Amino acid sequence: MDKVRIDKWLWAARFYKTRAMATEAINGGHVHLNGQRIKPSRTVSTGDEISITKAPYTFVIEVKMLSEKRGSASIAQTLYEETPDSQAKREALRQEQRLQAANSPSPKKRPDKQQRRKIIRFKNINEV
Repeated sequence: MDKVRIDKWLWAARFYKTRAMATEAINGGHVHLNGQRIKPSRTVSTGDEISITKAPYTFVIEVKMLSEKRGSASIAQTLYEETPDSQAKREALRQEQRLQAANSPSPKKRPDKQQRRKIIRFKNINEV
């Protein structure tokens, strides 16, 4: 096997739960092969570079092996190798999100009925 459809490969490598979701992502422009937008029927071969955007993260991977069948997660990880630059960018974004979450205070409890009504009135004050 020297070539595999990209939607099958993304499904086998466990980037998407179903082939339909992989196809939808490819059609939506979230997957690029060697820097170009592609169609789901495009074939992928070893050594190709795939860029996958799953908001807010972007994975840049190199295809190491091909497979049309979905196997275990440990087998799926051997199909590709993520670039060090991609890993560093994702980790930096993850750290930034953690800092933002730590800086934004969350309430101790949910608002009760009276407080919810006050919030709704406050939000709708400019609509009337």
